[in-house]
Amino acid sequence: MFKWTDGRVYDGQFVNNNLEGYGTLTYLDGKQYAGDWVRNKMHGKGVFTWLDGKRYEGEYLNDKKHGQGKFTYPNGKMYDGSWVDGKQHGTANFRANENKEIRKGLWENGIRLKWLETEDN
Repeated sequence: MFKWTDGRVYDGQFVNNNLEGYGTLTYLDGKQYAGDWVRNKMHGKGVFTWLDGKRYEGEYLNDKKHGQGKFTYPNGKMYDGSWVDGKQHGTANFRANENKEIRKGLWENGIRLKWLETEDN
């Protein structure tokens, strides 16, 4: 276990004094990442949680959401799909809140371009 002066605590694997392998980093404000690390960066699969109930579970590349991942909010809002360079990008399933239906859409650089038709429409 390693503790920084700013209050962050890391419990996990190290290689050559780098966070490497699997580990959990907890921030002073309660945020936490548990998952894969490569050279001190979130890289691979992991789960990032916030104290307010937000949660991201998916893939990371060089400290950014990248690949497939699901981001959920306390109110039930959800984005489950592709990420590129930390932004929603590609096709995904989206729910506006816990009482809404899930819709499929297309995103580019974090912006929804359009809703995609489903077989039911």
